[in-house]
Amino acid sequence: MIAGFPSETEADHQDTLTLMEYVKYDFGFMFAYSERPGTMAARKLADDIPAEIKKRRLREIIDLQQQHGLYRTRKHLGKVEEVLIEGPSKKSDQYWMGRNPQNTVVVFPKEQYKQGEFVNVSIKDCTSATLIGEAVGLASADPKFTNIQR
Repeated sequence: MIAGFPSETEADHQDTLTLMEYVKYDFGFMFAYSERPGTMAARKLADDIPAEIKKRRLREIIDLQQQHGLYRTRKHLGKVEEVLIEGPSKKSDQYWMGRNPQNTVVVFPKEQYKQGEFVNVSIKDCTSATLIGEAVGLASADPKFTNIQR
């Protein structure tokens, strides 16, 4: 989402927030508009939204998205989810980072698991963008277990 695109009115911004409230996106990419040389917008549109207004609108979008992200991630608490291990967590080399079928980041202690494995993870906690859990075993190749909490 781009905050402060040329000619964006306060009503336009409120429409964006209303849409976000309706959809409640899992995650998003949010930026304040900045002119990019060579683009149609740079050639045809005046960058007419003051920086302070862009920053405020972006902050409102980010704050609302964080609320919605937390709303969505909380729905995973207490569930066991299949996770593909992508690699070490950015915050601790004692944890793996992977993604569930909804593309939500999941972190959990490394234990005996390896990168590239599918692991069932019991979700114990969350932030607005990350699920935190404990592995409960390798995901089974048995079809009746391949759709755990999808």
